[in-house]
Amino acid sequence: MLGQKQAESEAIVANATEAELNLAKDGHDRALEDGGADESSSAFSVKSFLWHGGSAWDAWFSCASNQVAQVLLTLPYSFSQLGMTSGIIFQIFYGLLGSWTAYLISVLYIEYRTRKEKENVSFKNHVIQWFEVLDGLLGPYWKAVGLAFNCTFLLFGSVIQLIACASNIYYINDHLDKRTWTYIFGACCATTVFIPSFHNYRIWSFLGLGMTTYTAWYMAIAALVHGQAEGVTHTGPNKLVLYFTGATNILYTFGGHAVTVEIMHAMWKPQKFKYIYLMATLYVFTLTLPSATAVYWAFGDELLNHSNAFSLLPKNGFRDAAVILMLIHQVSCRRRPPPFFSGHR
Repeated sequence: MLGQKQAESEAIVANATEAELNLAKDGHDRALEDGGADESSSAFSVKSFLWHGGSAWDAWFSCASNQVAQVLLTLPYSFSQLGMTSGIIFQIFYGLLGSWTAYLISVLYIEYRTRKEKENVSFKNHVIQWFEVLDGLLGPYWKAVGLAFNCTFLLFGSVIQLIACASNIYYINDHLDKRTWTYIFGACCATTVFIPSFHNYRIWSFLGLGMTTYTAWYMAIAALVHGQAEGVTHTGPNKLVLYFTGATNILYTFGGHAVTVEIMHAMWKPQKFKYIYLMATLYVFTLTLPSATAVYWAFGDELLNHSNAFSLLPKNGFRDAAVILMLIHQVSCRRRPPPFFSGHR
């Protein structure tokens, strides 16, 4: 019975999104008929390629690039706190748990949107937020809880990410102190609030995933080429507080579900999202596990005093390229518009 109800809900949402697509295509066809067909068609195709992303692939790129960024550089540090075995186990456990959470969120989203579609509510100029889903299904109390959680997550997450940006660029240019670099990147990141929704992150999500892929494999290869440091030791967990801190950092890697609903809402067929997030998580494993294990194998307990892997890897053009790519990724792909800006357009 539950499966039948979910199928009906997905059908209603699919029909609604298909109607929106047809409406958009009709509008484009009428614009071409008014004149300038060739020029408009060319401009439209380029704009669609770079700007209008709602396919399953767009969602996959958004999920994969949004899961891991600066935290990629601190996972070897977490391994030094947890030990190799616990580090691998926690990554797999939290990744699969995050995928299950995304599946539950997708079911709730479909149910909420189905109810609103039956009430003839249009979402053409509105991006559904997670706290709205809670409000529609559970009531205003849970809406307040969800909104408070989202704002807190975005506030502290933004601070952490900006400090990480300043720490990264400091390895290339130390003429300015880290606080000044934090202000500079804060100003750059603030400009992304002008990007309306995840529909318009197509090119940046694609490039962002390429940047993290390069950085992850650079870390793994550079660590293997460097070899084990002289006298390296792998003590593993020796303090409970370090073990908890390392596990929390890995949880942060796979726990960014505050924007899951926004990614889903940007899809033409959101009912496919429950499979996409799992596929994105499996790809992220190919980045985080090799890089973290290789760097921890090479430097061991030395990482306890170096939370950023860049500080131990040899300084050369490959490392500088990784630093720059991570900074670009941070500014363009990880600074999502907060709920106050992305709710209505």
